[in-house]
Amino acid sequence: MNRIPGAIRTDQQPPMAIPLGHFVVGLAFLVVGAVGGTAMTATTLPGLASLAHVHVLLVGWIAITIMGAMTQFVPVWSGVSIHSRRLAVAQLLLVAAGLAGFATALLAGAMSVLPLAGAAILLGIWTFVYNVGRTLVRARPLDLTERHFAFALAAFALLVPLGFLLALDFSTDVFGAIDATRGDVLLVHATVALYGGVLATVVGALAQLVLMFTQTDRTALDERLLVLEQLCFPAGVAVLVAGRGLGSTPVTRVGGLAVLLGLAAFTVVLARQLARATVDRSPMTDRYWVVAASLWAWLALTASAWWLEPAGYATLFGHPDANAVLLYGVFGFVVVGSLYHIVPFIVWHERYSDRLGFERVPMIDDLYDDRLERADFALMLVGYLGLAAGPLFDLPAVVTTVSTAVLALGLCLFVLNVLLTIRRHGSNGIAGVLTGLLESDDDASADAAEPDVGVLPDR
Repeated sequence: MNRIPGAIRTDQQPPMAIPLGHFVVGLAFLVVGAVGGTAMTATTLPGLASLAHVHVLLVGWIAITIMGAMTQFVPVWSGVSIHSRRLAVAQLLLVAAGLAGFATALLAGAMSVLPLAGAAILLGIWTFVYNVGRTLVRARPLDLTERHFAFALAAFALLVPLGFLLALDFSTDVFGAIDATRGDVLLVHATVALYGGVLATVVGALAQLVLMFTQTDRTALDERLLVLEQLCFPAGVAVLVAGRGLGSTPVTRVGGLAVLLGLAAFTVVLARQLARATVDRSPMTDRYWVVAASLWAWLALTASAWWLEPAGYATLFGHPDANAVLLYGVFGFVVVGSLYHIVPFIVWHERYSDRLGFERVPMIDDLYDDRLERADFALMLVGYLGLAAGPLFDLPAVVTTVSTAVLALGLCLFVLNVLLTIRRHGSNGIAGVLTGLLESDDDASADAAEPDVGVLPDR
């Protein structure tokens, strides 16, 4: 997308340093996760390295990025001021510090530290849920994107106390008194996180971002398919979680099939809009094509797995061999593709928006390095395809090792490109982003505000 959005007003959004701070911290955790994942394929790391790696990627990269994106996107899209700037800063500090301590404790085997670190993560995510929830409630009636965000916030609110209990259970028997096993709670916790927290956010964000990046309108068929998605997906996730919590195969099967049907309807809309794009290729559309293809592959693989064994831990991620398809093909490419617009736009707005019309200013897509962008896309795609194909086709272990390294290199190039964008064009560089977090003052919310985004007629 090689243009400046002309209908965006940003007077309701938080200071730019707040979402940028989330993204920079998330990128730091991404590098740690990418390097750690590569090391795990070549050697044995101490302690519970696999558990630490999963949390660094899902909480440190994906969840913190979601926190920053919602903190920025909800005020801009919904036309209301963020409830509290101080809370938006506090949520990042709590989650980042808690996760750092949590991962370190898992690697060191210091299980007594896990409850303290888990409590910080709990408080941080609950702060995020409260702050964005108080902001979102003033935007009623909610549209498709806002309803998905509200559902995701409810999921985040539920999953973190379950995670805290799991952390506490490493040093204290928590579940014996309530007649539940650790495996039961872990299954519910992970299901809520993957489908209620992350996937609901992905669907809600893509529903609007793909319109922006393809410059298309929805057809009557698209609207009907989105109605089907809204009927099936949220309710399906709720039933899926309940079924797995109860250990009921029939209930879980019904919930799983509803989730798959809703996602299939959404994926048709996503692919149709990408195919009708009226603009040239962009980092966003290229990666969203990978997301659409990965969703189709994941749906096809998961349908039979969830029909045969929907309530078991083996099918937590869908098909037992499709973990990489969901984590990297869907979650990873959505985040990378979206950040290739969000970060340059925030930097552009802060540095160049007030100069527009008075002097020549760069376009948003001019801020990042095209060569690095194409290189990281190629490396990520090759690495992802190798990781996805390895377990599906029983390929040699060396394929997984090499693919992990290639994917990690692509992710590190992406991080480098984003950080160079901030360093070259940001008002105070990367250090200014982090120090700007501490300088962000709270501001009273405006109960009545004009819309900030004129993307659709009803907004």
